[in-house]
Amino acid sequence: MPDKLLLREQDRRRLRDLLVQHLPGVTAWAYGSRVNGDAHDASDLDIVLRSADLDKIPLKALERFQEAVRESNIPILIEARDWARLPESFHREILRDYVELGE
Repeated sequence: MPDKLLLREQDRRRLRDLLVQHLPGVTAWAYGSRVNGDAHDASDLDIVLRSADLDKIPLKALERFQEAVRESNIPILIEARDWARLPESFHREILRDYVELGE
């Protein structure tokens, strides 16, 4: 069964490629409007990045990834956040409805 993420497959592949290139071993989950059905074509994509040990991702690595995403040909704004830097209440909200983008 296909997942419910509103994102072109080519953009999803490019995002996964950037993740592997800049943050190896980190998984990304999409959440928010592009997962829950409230999105439109111009909606941003919210992703949370989770390191293998769920520790904080080094800020320099996060910055490099975010810069690569901004410079990519993905035509929407992508808001990337580090799971380990978010409050527990935000974790619970994300866990209600997300789609794993892969590693």
